[in-house]
Amino acid sequence: QVQLVESGGKLVRDGGSQRLSCTASGRTFTTVNMGWFRQAPAKEREFVAAISWSGAVTDYADSVKGRFTISRDNGKNTCYLQMNSLKPEDTAVYYCAASPNTNRYPLRSSGFEFWGQGTLVSVLE
Repeated sequence: QVQLVESGGKLVRDGGSQRLSCTASGRTFTTVNMGWFRQAPAKEREFVAAISWSGAVTDYADSVKGRFTISRDNGKNTCYLQMNSLKPEDTAVYYCAASPNTNRYPLRSSGFEFWGQGTLVSVLE
């Protein structure tokens, strides 16, 4: 089992930046890939970004490539999502997730089994 707690969601203006954090507990952090997903109102949850257990491999949705950066600090059991050039369409609840399937690629399809409670990011025009 992995317990995940997100933080950092807030209200920002169009073009602004913010960083989300996800702290994990309950399992050795280096045995899981980490990912971020989001769900906007009245829409299905969608993949945003993922990072391998070592941090060596990343995967991004086309809609955020070049604007968002996923990273992890294995010494702190924490995964980050740095979001720059935010747009109103980035408004959503952002979920952190963990996948124990560290040999499965692409990362976005590695089977995320553990989920955080979500944190709201709102981008104003």
